[in-house]
Amino acid sequence: MKELVFAIVEMTLLAAPWLLLGLLVAGLVRGLVPRARIRQWLSGDGIRPILRGAVLGVPLPMCSCGAIPTALALYRGGAGRGPTTSFLVGTPGAGVDSLSLTFVLMGPFMMVARALGAVIAAISTGLLTALSHGGATAAEPAEAACNSGCCSSGCDGGDVMADADETAPGLRHGLRYAFTEMLDDISVWIAIGLAVAGLLITLTPPQGLAVLGSGIGPMLLMALIGVPLYLCAAATTPIAAALMLEGLSPGTALVLMLAGPVTSLATLSIFQREMGTGALLLYLTGIVVSTVAAGLATDAVIAGFNLDIQGSVQGVQEWIPAWLEWSALALLVIMAVPWLRRTLIRETHDD
Repeated sequence: MKELVFAIVEMTLLAAPWLLLGLLVAGLVRGLVPRARIRQWLSGDGIRPILRGAVLGVPLPMCSCGAIPTALALYRGGAGRGPTTSFLVGTPGAGVDSLSLTFVLMGPFMMVARALGAVIAAISTGLLTALSHGGATAAEPAEAACNSGCCSSGCDGGDVMADADETAPGLRHGLRYAFTEMLDDISVWIAIGLAVAGLLITLTPPQGLAVLGSGIGPMLLMALIGVPLYLCAAATTPIAAALMLEGLSPGTALVLMLAGPVTSLATLSIFQREMGTGALLLYLTGIVVSTVAAGLATDAVIAGFNLDIQGSVQGVQEWIPAWLEWSALALLVIMAVPWLRRTLIRETHDD
């Protein structure tokens, strides 16, 4: 039991400063990027909107439940299937918070691999889905997608495209969103992810998952596990890191990090309702094929250049002082607990 608690606390302290940094950057993006410009970039059809949807989705601070109503608003507003899908896949695949955690838990190479993998998956899936035709469009408002129960804060991300004439909401609004709605959305999932990671590290024998090896088989297994679940991008990071420490190849872990956050049963059901069964099959094909391809490429590059992934993680750990880790964790706990957060904000206003 002591070993389990120690493993969870150690990983939590390691992740806390980087999660805090990711939330700060997410707040900046949320507050300073004009919403009308986002709608302009993603509207239309063809290859360019698909590329823009994939690239733009990476830094935007949204989980999949926030991306669903936003993507529906785009689709019902005239965006093509390809750009809508690339945005829907790219946005929850790798946000700034999850990329920060990836850097500290797995190293800079895996962070880059995750970002590139998310963009490639978004582009390839968008291109495939653009080949489909037909399919009914539901008459319910986009906000109805929030009833899937995937988020705790009511899918606040859906208002990103709510008003085409609205400019950037401002820094204060962005930071408030990051440390209230967004943190509420991911905090429980991150806690679950850290707990699962601690269990894996404590209970799995060293190199116990090495028997799975690499290759198409284990990666397909990870993709099939990740596709139907709702796995927050930040929450999958410590789980994937723990799996790597127990012998799973980095490429196979990458497949789980890419496939899990971009799909869920709620996403799949809404996608099928909006675009039809044919588009859904192309969507699933694009996700599975692109994530497995990213995993194979990652393992090939690591083997070809003889990269030491765990060594790079240790190099990051060495220059994070303990006082900063504890301070970041304390601040995150205060902001994640609603009554503590309200108390802090009230005291700040009183001063």
